[in-house]
Amino acid sequence: MADITVNQAVGDERPIQPAGRPNLDKGFNPLTMILFLGILAAGLLFVAYSIYVDVDATGVKVTTYLPYMLLFIALLIALGFEFVNGFHDTANAVATVIYTHSMPAEFAVMWSGFFNFLGVLLSTGAVAFGIVSLLPVELILQVGSSAGFAMVFALLIAAIVWNLGTWYFGLPASSSHTLIGSIIGVGVANALLRGRDGTSGVDWSKATEIGYALLLSPLVGFICAAALLYILKFLVRNPALYAAPDGPKPPPIWIRGLLILTCTGVSFAHGSNDGQKGMGLIMLILIGTVPTAYALNRTLPESHIAKFQETSQAASKVIAAKAAGYNVIGDPRPAVTLYVSQRKINEGTYPSLAVLVKDVGEQVRTYGSLNKVPAEAVGNTRNDMYLASEAIRFLMKDKENDLNKDEVATLNAYKGSLDSATKFIPTWVKIAVAIALGLGTMIGWKRIVVTVGEKIGKSHLTYAQGASAELVAAATIGAADVFGLPVSTTHVLSSGVAGTMAANGSGLQMSTVRNLLMAWVLTLPAAILLSGSLYVIFSRIF
Repeated sequence: MADITVNQAVGDERPIQPAGRPNLDKGFNPLTMILFLGILAAGLLFVAYSIYVDVDATGVKVTTYLPYMLLFIALLIALGFEFVNGFHDTANAVATVIYTHSMPAEFAVMWSGFFNFLGVLLSTGAVAFGIVSLLPVELILQVGSSAGFAMVFALLIAAIVWNLGTWYFGLPASSSHTLIGSIIGVGVANALLRGRDGTSGVDWSKATEIGYALLLSPLVGFICAAALLYILKFLVRNPALYAAPDGPKPPPIWIRGLLILTCTGVSFAHGSNDGQKGMGLIMLILIGTVPTAYALNRTLPESHIAKFQETSQAASKVIAAKAAGYNVIGDPRPAVTLYVSQRKINEGTYPSLAVLVKDVGEQVRTYGSLNKVPAEAVGNTRNDMYLASEAIRFLMKDKENDLNKDEVATLNAYKGSLDSATKFIPTWVKIAVAIALGLGTMIGWKRIVVTVGEKIGKSHLTYAQGASAELVAAATIGAADVFGLPVSTTHVLSSGVAGTMAANGSGLQMSTVRNLLMAWVLTLPAAILLSGSLYVIFSRIF
């Protein structure tokens, strides 16, 4: 919508907002900016203090500050990704309440930021490690090496650059697509640099699973939002629900409450799903730079160790039975790593895994507790646990595994014990990501809000359209969080708005739809190319 200008008085030309268009240009009160900067400073201090406390609790003396300098830079980049994610994606949650005058723009973004914050804090963590499992296993096992740092910096910088580029042009592209494309790019580049086929650098089964979630979620948003609007029209005959806003007046109280509720749901779901992606990457950074404090979950109770020993012995029997007749001479880890990389069972897979599982059990039994593992052994113990967990994960997916239902249950229980020791997220990491995402929501939201509110349909968004799109987005993202799948808030919400416009006969602005589709199609290949190139450059620098 173009602004209309008329002469208000002699020499006084001011833009007049078209009927129903919200005022997006008020800006923030200076006190709000002071509060913003105060929370940002407090968050950074909290992160630094939390790391100090965790490292001090290990009793290890600091001999060099280089790892902490790298940690600080990497954490700033990771939290920067979540900050950009906040203003890039969460604008979708507030567009409907702003354009229906249910909330003033400046209050809506603060409201959304707060519920993003809560969503991150209350998230499960399943999505975090689903993202991490896409990375090549050899890089995860060597995350503290130069290749590990090159991996983290390449994928995060690539994701930030693409997100900022699409935000600049007002395109609601997907941060989830961007991050996953960046991860795939690093995996492919790493495989090629090691002289392997590029397709071997990524867990394509997991990538396909996530890809289906990302590709289908916009279709779900479009179809379900359109269907919900039809259902509303059939069940609720109140004409006010299907009318565009009457000037700047807020909607009737019950409609306003519904729209605010759906905005809250999308904001919470976005924080719960998208916030976890940054958590997983931050944990990789922490494991690589400060393994003594973060490689193993030192907060597990003593009762867990007894349970671990029980599941370890049961799993060892299952795997040893499959390895009967074969022996492993030397280190079993290369063979297990090869299996995780290539996912092909050979005569050495079960025997090597049997030895590895036995070694892990002996290590835990020797130390008696994870918080008693010596500093010099923490990295090795964690890598052994992670490698065994990933090998079992792929074994249970492999059609050639020859495992019955009871054996699968036994291995699953053992994998759960391994994961509780290695796949954990400290509370302070959740809080740091929550602050970054929540504050990001309050900055730079206008470009995407205008696209969603004005440039998708040919008519002004109605109350029913806004509620339908938001309800479907919140439900879709919430369901994906339960199943540990990353979906795109951006695509679900914007496609939901498009679905309601189509269902209402309002018409679509095809130039915008084309741009959205182009961003949808180009995001993955662009992120793959960008992150792969950065990984090659960084691997030669570090």
